[in-house]
Amino acid sequence: MAERAYFDWNATAPLRDEAREAMYSALALTGNASSVHAEGRSARHRIEQAREEVARLVGAESRNITFTSSATEANALALTPAIEIGGRRDARDQLFVSATEHPSVLSGGRFNAGDVEELPVTTDGIVDLDALRLALSRSERPLVSVMLANNESGVVQPVTEIAVIVHAAGGVLHVDAVQGPGRIACDIGALGADLMSISSHKLGGPQGAGALIRRGDVHIGDPLIKGGGQERGLRAGTENVAAIAGFGAAAAATRQSDLQRLAALRDRFEADLKSSTPQVVIFGENVARLPNTSLFTVPGLKAETAIIAFDLNGLAVSSGSACSSGKVQASHVLAAMGVEPALARGAIRVSLGWSTTEAEIDALLTAWNKAVSSLLNKHANAA
Repeated sequence: MAERAYFDWNATAPLRDEAREAMYSALALTGNASSVHAEGRSARHRIEQAREEVARLVGAESRNITFTSSATEANALALTPAIEIGGRRDARDQLFVSATEHPSVLSGGRFNAGDVEELPVTTDGIVDLDALRLALSRSERPLVSVMLANNESGVVQPVTEIAVIVHAAGGVLHVDAVQGPGRIACDIGALGADLMSISSHKLGGPQGAGALIRRGDVHIGDPLIKGGGQERGLRAGTENVAAIAGFGAAAAATRQSDLQRLAALRDRFEADLKSSTPQVVIFGENVARLPNTSLFTVPGLKAETAIIAFDLNGLAVSSGSACSSGKVQASHVLAAMGVEPALARGAIRVSLGWSTTEAEIDALLTAWNKAVSSLLNKHANAA
């Protein structure tokens, strides 16, 4: 089989060698991390080492890292009315989420459906800050959840500005930062976030591990999974030591030194797209985006057809949105941005990573030009 090129890094990154080695080492351990004997302490050491590595990645204190099974679980843990600040038990009375959030946030967590309100975004995919201010004026103790960068479009939200607005209204800010680490600045203090979710497998760690990060005086008063005292009482259940060890190793290996190279590759790809296909539409291109992400289409393109064509040419790309069954669905992100459904159905997402090469970009452009040429010929013949 011919060598393939991978352009779906926003869905999951390849497992880093460092993570694989850490997992192998952890799998050789015998003890339960809650046991006090030497075997248990050895397993506990791996968890605490990973906690420190994840904390360094996001500028947090290690004691404020809670490991979960995924960022989806971390989001569900964070989205509860029972948030305490400085020991005060003032339950959050309403949850505000942007219309382009991940489904795990749009579902509202543990808030009643009537207490969840979606915030509109601009045609560029940025949260409407005036709408945010107006919404917060209707709540005494709001919780706001906004992602740092969108997984589909790559659009980066002005989180620091949002944090100022939320805190001025007496609110708490949760940030789904899954796409951030290693791609853009992702320091919980600098962002002004109170709670932040990240994922292992987006960094090159294993699937099945995530983390919720808290600011120092913020506490979750109602754990999502109750039972044991693991994770300082915030997440019951025997820890997945191997996955957590791999998560920590991936966090330690994550660097932002590759960002300029990725941005140059992405920009070159988009410039060649425009040159070969003048009618191409690139979503969110006028605002800050992740340096590795491009979401684009041409009128009349069907994402399913294009993805299959890319796959047959040895290239893994994604549609604008994919559900858990792997079927292409209409993108709620593009709908919130006001994109016509017919155009949104053809959205293709290309996301790059640390191993992406110039030659792979060349192959991607060749496959794209072939697919678009076939599409345009069909339209011409139909006319």
